[in-house]
Amino acid sequence: MPGDCSTHHHPIAEEDRWRLITYRLLARLLASAPDALLLEHITINKDCQSNSEIIMSWNQLAGSARQRPLLHIQQEYQTVFIGLTSGEIVPYASRYLTGHLMEKPLAVLRQDLQRLGIHRQDDVNEPEDHISALLETMSLLIESGDDFQWIFLEKHLLCWTNQLFNDLLAADSARFYRHVAAFGQAFMSLETTQLSMHTNQTNHAL
Repeated sequence: MPGDCSTHHHPIAEEDRWRLITYRLLARLLASAPDALLLEHITINKDCQSNSEIIMSWNQLAGSARQRPLLHIQQEYQTVFIGLTSGEIVPYASRYLTGHLMEKPLAVLRQDLQRLGIHRQDDVNEPEDHISALLETMSLLIESGDDFQWIFLEKHLLCWTNQLFNDLLAADSARFYRHVAAFGQAFMSLETTQLSMHTNQTNHAL
């Protein structure tokens, strides 16, 4: 599974530490084509023997990272997500939830990001509802220990990411990224379970 490639400034439980690392890995893979260092980071993790969906999908992702040439993976990212005018996958929440870019889901997201004190960097041109930005935001909320992470997860991710990963699994040009999609889908399934457990615990505490 993904290893730790970040430094944390707040005490964090081991389970949340793994969640944070996984969010950051997926965010990086979906933000741009991987470089050699990132692929090496994936491939050096040994296969885990388990029948669980998350472990099996990780093993397949690591295997693909070992087998496919870096240049092919980088070209694949360009085709799947960018293309000449548009890629096969347009990974924005507004597009998936309304059929159009820059719609109400983006406005609602910006309100929440403003409340959290999270601002888009000046050198970033992508709207904030790009999948990689949302995944990165989740990692920041986990790292800070902000309980709003569960609201953010349900409100801005779980309502559309399963369809995104389904589309990526079916994309004609996806080879390496088909495995990214399977791993992302398995991880978000675990996050759905975590959200349910957190909600039940919160309700019992009231």
